[in-house]
Amino acid sequence: MGAQATQTAIGPMIIVAADQYEASPLVRDDWARRVLPWGGRIVAESARWAPVRRMLMSATDKRFRGGWSSFLCRKRYIDDQLVAALADGIEAVVILGAGYDTRAYRIPELAHIPVYEVDLPTNVSRKTAALRRAAAGVPANVTLLPVNFETDDLTAALGAAGFDGDRPTFFIWEAVTQYLSESAVRATMEHLAGAAPGSRLVFTYVRKDYLDGREMYGAEPAYRDLVVKRGLWTFGLNPDDVAAFLDEYGWHEIEQVGSLEYGSRYLVPAGRNPTVSPIERAVLAQR
Repeated sequence: MGAQATQTAIGPMIIVAADQYEASPLVRDDWARRVLPWGGRIVAESARWAPVRRMLMSATDKRFRGGWSSFLCRKRYIDDQLVAALADGIEAVVILGAGYDTRAYRIPELAHIPVYEVDLPTNVSRKTAALRRAAAGVPANVTLLPVNFETDDLTAALGAAGFDGDRPTFFIWEAVTQYLSESAVRATMEHLAGAAPGSRLVFTYVRKDYLDGREMYGAEPAYRDLVVKRGLWTFGLNPDDVAAFLDEYGWHEIEQVGSLEYGSRYLVPAGRNPTVSPIERAVLAQR
């Protein structure tokens, strides 16, 4: 994950920040705009006007049909699973590839739970500066941990940061796997294979048939940019192969969700257009 990939953390958070100006945001996040760099804050602030929001949504969906709703729904889904897991006794949270994610700051149930935000050194530096600007700095229960998934030992880095592997932990791996090599994905899963019993994992992945160019799903411009031109998206899975992939590392698939589930659970009840990109799917698993 290089410098180009780090910039992709900004776009989805702008979408979340813009959605706060809707009558009923899918994800309630007062932190989203505050942690963005100044350019992102300007765009997010301008989205208070409905015509600007519609313009941003149209531009996103022109490149990635259903992408706007997909970004919001995946975040809402992960939030729901995290809150449910905390109620069931999860004792720690590890966010892999945290970017500008704000869960540790906006979800009240996490206030006294150790949270480890793992990301590239550049992103950790930017996040630290953003928290100093937006608040009093990094909360005492949160550790920002610089790790390159391609080259660093995640197990050693977490251990050195004080992570207790005997605690049931909720691992979040949102919108990251597609940017990694298969060897890096599997190395990370090797670490997760040592998680305590009762731990849970939510991760997202991009469909392999899209990365292979066999099915475009209405996202040809994104394919030409992210896959062909810049080579940022490299790893994918077939939905039917996910359970076996998890089983290799001692995890059990609880459920797998995508466009249909997002539409029926979140968009239709909110009176929104249920069009969601099917390219990216989310998986909930347990040890």
